[in-house]
Amino acid sequence: MKIAVAKEIDPSEPRVAASPDTVKKFKALGAEIAIEPGAGLKSGLPDSEFTAVGATVSADALKDADIIIKVKRPEASELAQYKRGALVIAIMDPYGNEAALKTIADAGVAAFAMELMPRITRAQVMDVLSSQANLAGYRAVIEGAEAFGRAFPMMMTAAGTIPAAKVFVMGVGVAGLQAIATARRLGAIVTATDVRPATKEQVESLGAKFLAVEDEAFKNAQTAGGYAKEMSKEYQAKQAAELSPIFGDGRSRSGGGGCGLTVGRLGDDLDPVVECHTENEFWQLVVAIETTPIFLGALDQFEDHRERGLVG
Repeated sequence: MKIAVAKEIDPSEPRVAASPDTVKKFKALGAEIAIEPGAGLKSGLPDSEFTAVGATVSADALKDADIIIKVKRPEASELAQYKRGALVIAIMDPYGNEAALKTIADAGVAAFAMELMPRITRAQVMDVLSSQANLAGYRAVIEGAEAFGRAFPMMMTAAGTIPAAKVFVMGVGVAGLQAIATARRLGAIVTATDVRPATKEQVESLGAKFLAVEDEAFKNAQTAGGYAKEMSKEYQAKQAAELSPIFGDGRSRSGGGGCGLTVGRLGDDLDPVVECHTENEFWQLVVAIETTPIFLGALDQFEDHRERGLVG
């Protein structure tokens, strides 16, 4: 069996679908491994590291491959290189992309969407959603810190004291928890919100303050699977009132400014945004990063919007 690791054609995609360690495992199973030249360079993995573990690096790596693994769904130009009947394993981003999926089907290849992997114990090592959301939460804080333009921790100098930045995290899933932890490590004062009661203890265990409308609706806002339910209009109005002091004027309670991060689902029709207010306002920055299956490549989407001038 021949397994091919494809090089990503999207210039903004730095990831690669295999590493020397995973190639070793494939080789142990008796598979022939072929890598397209330069497939791992943006991930810091030169071709020599793949050849050192027994892989073949070749421009014809995809030719006659039985299984093709890559990060993103293949484009039409890539499918021409795949043999009919091949299996393609990638993040397929299927929702709303029916035309792209039909192109794959017409090419005669079978597609496996990694983001639709069942979230069960046996499949945890293949859970691309959690692993990438974890990284997105970390990167959200780093991006926020860069755009914020001031130090996160309290700085005490002979010239005076600079108060610590105040970070507000909206959405406390995998990404949100990592965002809280990262912001805390950088020295910020962190507040977070979520509609699921179980997240309160998680937030507080990381040393952050939890903020939510804790009424009867809040107590029943979580599904049996641990996901958030859609809240009523009445609850949303209460939530808006609770959070409005944070994103309102807030000039009298400033003392250092802050950074707000939303790292949960924004909605299919909303873009990530960075909103910079006047320097007098309490919360000066909002960074929003999408981390749902609708578009798993959160960082790529953020970079794309930054290039288009939608974010700072």
